[in-house]
Amino acid sequence: MRILTKQILLIITIIIFASTIYGNDKPYVILISMDGFRWDYIYRGITPNLNKLKEEGVHALSLRPSFPTKTFPNHYSIVTGMYPESHGIIFNTFTNIFTGETYRIGDTISTRESKWYKGEAFWETANRHNIKTASFFWVGSEQNIDYKKPTYFYHYDSKISFIDRVDGVIKWLQLPENERPQFITLYFEEPDSKGHSFGPEAPETNTAIALVDSILGLLIDKLEKINMKDKVNIIIVSDHGMTEISEKRIVNIEEFLKSYNCKFYGMGTSIMIEPPQDKIDEVYQILKKNENHFRVYTKENIPGYYHFSKNPFILPIIAIADIGWQLVTNDYFKRPRTYTLKGDHGFEKDHTDMHGIFIAKGPAFKSGYKTGTLWNVDIYPLLCKIFNITPNNLIDGDINRIEFILK
Repeated sequence: MRILTKQILLIITIIIFASTIYGNDKPYVILISMDGFRWDYIYRGITPNLNKLKEEGVHALSLRPSFPTKTFPNHYSIVTGMYPESHGIIFNTFTNIFTGETYRIGDTISTRESKWYKGEAFWETANRHNIKTASFFWVGSEQNIDYKKPTYFYHYDSKISFIDRVDGVIKWLQLPENERPQFITLYFEEPDSKGHSFGPEAPETNTAIALVDSILGLLIDKLEKINMKDKVNIIIVSDHGMTEISEKRIVNIEEFLKSYNCKFYGMGTSIMIEPPQDKIDEVYQILKKNENHFRVYTKENIPGYYHFSKNPFILPIIAIADIGWQLVTNDYFKRPRTYTLKGDHGFEKDHTDMHGIFIAKGPAFKSGYKTGTLWNVDIYPLLCKIFNITPNNLIDGDINRIEFILK
């Protein structure tokens, strides 16, 4: 009897010790995207809330995006752990070459059709493990197949104020525990919008940077009021950076191919080109000879570090502008000149101007820890590690490149 009592006491001691180390609480994560927030914006002296989080939690030097460094491809890479060639959202706008159907940013019909989205977003992985999820906007969260959507979500509407988005997150966290989402995404379209309109160095962009920082402060204050501040892991990311562009740095790529009847997809920082089938090599050689302020590749010879060749919708030729330059076609000169971009992204992923931010704080993360550049495809396996669930086995991300930031 005394031996049995000792065994019971030992088991109770182990349980208490394990609870002390690992905690009994369910993990909670809010994944926040500040669109177009370049890695160095936090050094401008206008982001006190981000800087406080940076000092107290984990701060990466930068977050390396996937190519192309565009909004839709990278938001989906963050939540799937897959490069765009793998998850299917290869550009903000692209065409299924077999059916002629087009996926287009801003088109609520095509962006909600699940047939475009491959892989598995984290909310789908979590749902399979009976973890409730929610999204106050994220690419892919509005798909028209129920099991591929978060438990709770909103259709994207830029008119919903940033404050209302924060309030929506807080309301979800105040639901009864058995209804409460443990994983939530929250998206802000600034400072990307102002960065495009005015350029990354403009006062208007600084105002937008300060705005999203103040909204973060509001969220943290509201989390404290509902006694969730110390329970929630906050992960702040951006999909890409931003760089200054000018109408003085333009290459009309169609000018080299006047008689070749090519189709062009995309404009600005990168373009996919579809020549007639028997003219692919000839068109490529012409562009290669005129390669100035841009680089051109065929789908077969694009370097592996782009991870941009294994998707059937990637066209035979890809041209990528040098940083700060733009590639255009004749259509560019036919459009009314009512609006001029001062900043853009979509360039090569390894240029630091294209890098975003990664800051994280919460019970899962180390404190006061600074690291080098992280890869955005590794965030999905990181989330799986936090929730102790099995990731999709088709991912490109690698937990070994990022798990060291966890406690």
